[in-house]
Amino acid sequence: MTSGRAHRAPGLAELAAERASGALLCDAGTVYLTEGRVMHAESAAAPGIDVLLTICGRLTADSWREAVDRREAFGGVGRCLVDTGRLSLAELEICHLGALFDAAYFALGPDSRPRGFYRGAAHWLGPVRPVDAGAVERETLRRQELLADLWPYPQVDQEPVVARHSDAHAPPVTRRQRAVLALADGVRTPAAIARALGRPAFHTLIDIRRLAAAGHVETPRPRTPPPPTPGRGPAAAVFADPDITLLRRLRDALEAHL
Repeated sequence: MTSGRAHRAPGLAELAAERASGALLCDAGTVYLTEGRVMHAESAAAPGIDVLLTICGRLTADSWREAVDRREAFGGVGRCLVDTGRLSLAELEICHLGALFDAAYFALGPDSRPRGFYRGAAHWLGPVRPVDAGAVERETLRRQELLADLWPYPQVDQEPVVARHSDAHAPPVTRRQRAVLALADGVRTPAAIARALGRPAFHTLIDIRRLAAAGHVETPRPRTPPPPTPGRGPAAAVFADPDITLLRRLRDALEAHL
């Protein structure tokens, strides 16, 4: 493993350029590579492929455990599920790509730094469909920009989700959003809600940001105030946190005239 103290930990682009194979450990997750291509990713903030397949009912918990127990004979859990007829190859590839991009969003996010690289490490799922590292980084950036456009308050992604009593003029919620609201008990975080629903975490963040923008869930204040602007001197103006309700009204008024 590359030491974070003695040497700078390599990033994904650097490892892809050298066609490295192993596990890139980051603050918020791990990305697995084979010859510079991304094979899988996992993060505590995103439900794993096992959750996505079992919560939705596509696999039973017993079927999953059986595949895990027999993986050595098949070269990985994924191949076992296909060879025993539990999943089609297409189903496995679709679910694998969804879980990969979902976890990579957190592992490669702006608040997640590379910590080290275990050369030769492989994921227990086994090979499914490798993805170009550049495509993974571009998709991660696209998702960051999408969330910022929906509601530019990233603290809603981390804090427990609190439903609020919205007024009669608030936009209606979709069926998917109602399922999220039903679990917005002020205790569950977006990651916990995603696991309970068996949905990708990023899709859940989209629902939560839209719900926050519409006034259906609370937007928590940042934990720490922003640092003072350098070079402004003691007379620099100090601004309070934005009035979320006012911002919503301004946005609704602008949209009404578009």
